[in-house]
Amino acid sequence: MKLRIVAVGSKMPGWVESGYAEYARRMPPELRLELVEIPLAPRRKGETPGRALQLETTAILKAVPERHRMILLDVAGKGWSTAQLAQNLAAWQASGDSLCFVIGGPDGVDATCSDRADECWSLSPLILPHPLVRIVLAEQLYRAWSINASHPYHRG
Repeated sequence: MKLRIVAVGSKMPGWVESGYAEYARRMPPELRLELVEIPLAPRRKGETPGRALQLETTAILKAVPERHRMILLDVAGKGWSTAQLAQNLAAWQASGDSLCFVIGGPDGVDATCSDRADECWSLSPLILPHPLVRIVLAEQLYRAWSINASHPYHRG
């Protein structure tokens, strides 16, 4: 099973790279995380974000393999508890589905991306900084795996 994270934004601060890398490193070989960074499209003064949003969405969709189940992270999505994520991860593993988690840019994604998504997941009703979402997502995937593997990391 492949787990891919497609995230808008590159050149992250060191704390983001090390935080993400720590949890990605902990994942078992059968659930290795792959991060694909999409460059932030330029925003021009006086221009609406629509053009940048369209460029980012096009790049996102090119980075999502056709046969991957796409899960869009969006504040308007459905909230899952950690236990629900663990159940979903177990079901996805059993089905053999490869997954692609999408983290949009500062303006989100356009309807083309939302329409392609198989599921829309909200990590929190709070709006989180996109760099932080990478770390939280990697940690929650590791935690979900640890629950399913009866690993002592999760003590909830």
